[in-house]
Amino acid sequence: MMLLSPLCPDLGAWPPMGYVESRLDRSALRRADAATLRADRDARVYAFGGELVALRPAPQTGGMDDPLLTFAEAAPWCGEDAIFLGLEGAAPRFAVAFDPGRREAIEAAGFKVTDLRAIAAGGLVAADHLGPLATGKALFGWHGRHRFCSNCGTPTRIVDGGWRRDCAGCGAQHFPRTDPVAIMLVARGNQCLLGRQPHFAPGMWSCLAGFVEPGETVEDAVRRETMEEAGITVGRVTYQSCQPWPFPMQLMLGCLAEATSEAITMDVNELEAVRWFSLEETATLLARTHPEGLFAPAPAAIAHHLIRAFVAGARA
Repeated sequence: MMLLSPLCPDLGAWPPMGYVESRLDRSALRRADAATLRADRDARVYAFGGELVALRPAPQTGGMDDPLLTFAEAAPWCGEDAIFLGLEGAAPRFAVAFDPGRREAIEAAGFKVTDLRAIAAGGLVAADHLGPLATGKALFGWHGRHRFCSNCGTPTRIVDGGWRRDCAGCGAQHFPRTDPVAIMLVARGNQCLLGRQPHFAPGMWSCLAGFVEPGETVEDAVRRETMEEAGITVGRVTYQSCQPWPFPMQLMLGCLAEATSEAITMDVNELEAVRWFSLEETATLLARTHPEGLFAPAPAAIAHHLIRAFVAGARA
């Protein structure tokens, strides 16, 4: 373990990562009973409108917003389809969907509507709601893209509590998929490589990342993406942690990687900027005390945790 430089700010306790905590038992064997479970008096729903989530606002006396609604509360503005997410104890939990265009009507009924990124970054709900929220959001995203059979083009129907779509034309069964993404903190000595994409918030710098291609290991994806985006060669790669990322349905596979070269050749089609940051400068990104106003992603994102692992002395 490397000793921190006295120039590094104190980052305090390690913050929690978003979308990884959940109290739900997915109860896959109960998915066929979803129609019966939704009639349970303790059944509750998470309501999604694309990127949006409906919340019961926290009371004025304080506390957090509540993303769990009753079926009756959500019924005026949500569709009939309900995805069975699992059981919290004995209580069934579902995801339902509303038209984002109904936002004003939902808010007029006394609910708060905001996007899932803001919910996670702002800590608006208890952390153990984020896992179910990520699941529901990703599943509705998948259903929206798979209304027709990829084998014959016939419309498909939702079955098995929302965890499968069946085709009446050719009999094909379609299951939700997750896209694996390698995200890496590339380090060389006491410096790390960070980049910016054009859509990033002004001043934010983050880890490089890219989809794992068919027939490719995560380690090789780290090496390939780093070479493609920054022209940097990578040797040893170590898996660090992972995070569901429901934008739209990814699994971020976090790695620490050892660079074996230093000269950067940036892919201008992928990145707006990329450069090396010293250990001390990287720490100021996390603490949001950088003299130029630069900063790292919020603690909800796995990139924050990979960057913090570098500052804390972890090495690939």
